[in-house]
Amino acid sequence: MELTIVGYWGGYPAPDGATSAYMLEQDDFTLLIDVGSGSLSKLQKTKHVMDLDAVILSHYHHDHIGDIGVLQHAWLIQSYIHQSNEILPIYAHAEDEEGFKSLTHKNTEGIAYDPSQTLEVGPFSITFLKTDHPVACFGMRITNGDTTLVYTADTAFKEEWYEFAQDADFLITDCNFYEDQDGASAGHMTSKEGALIAQKANVGKLILSHLPQYRDNNDLVKEAKQYFNGSIEIAAEGLVWEKS
Repeated sequence: MELTIVGYWGGYPAPDGATSAYMLEQDDFTLLIDVGSGSLSKLQKTKHVMDLDAVILSHYHHDHIGDIGVLQHAWLIQSYIHQSNEILPIYAHAEDEEGFKSLTHKNTEGIAYDPSQTLEVGPFSITFLKTDHPVACFGMRITNGDTTLVYTADTAFKEEWYEFAQDADFLITDCNFYEDQDGASAGHMTSKEGALIAQKANVGKLILSHLPQYRDNNDLVKEAKQYFNGSIEIAAEGLVWEKS
């Protein structure tokens, strides 16, 4: 299993950046997790858009789906160029009916996942945890049977993450606020809260993502290290982690 950071900013992309998007690869299967603003341009540095096998979305805020329409148009154009009828599946929850309907286009199909059930996508098994966020949003635990990634998506802190993230190899946390701030009302976490989850859950690597657009983001790592004694990295475009 190989994880690549495509976009990692919260809210809106910094100059030459992108918001939430993560690429997971296994056995020639490529799954894109969220498709934030600016992410399609970044993705194409390493992956042709038609080489995506599936997309999965946590929720419908624009910093997580901003490039869905762009991706649909890319697939439409490529289908004409290559005379292909291939359809890209986009897995998402259906609690937002309008958002879900927008996922089906000429070359894409929205497929509703049931958050109470395990979803099988290619070589990956995916389970869900509903987050504390102003809109319906679902974190994901994704495994190939040997390696496990947990993605909190957007969420305020809650203790259910301890069990959900238990023994994960990689934990990507919402880190939109610094330790001295309160992100709960906005439905986000601080560096401290993400680190506490990592410590309690005994994860292999903590990846701080969905980063704020102010102050020094390196301070997020310094703060997290006070509460988690394992490996911590801050998300950056193109960073790749692999565990066989």
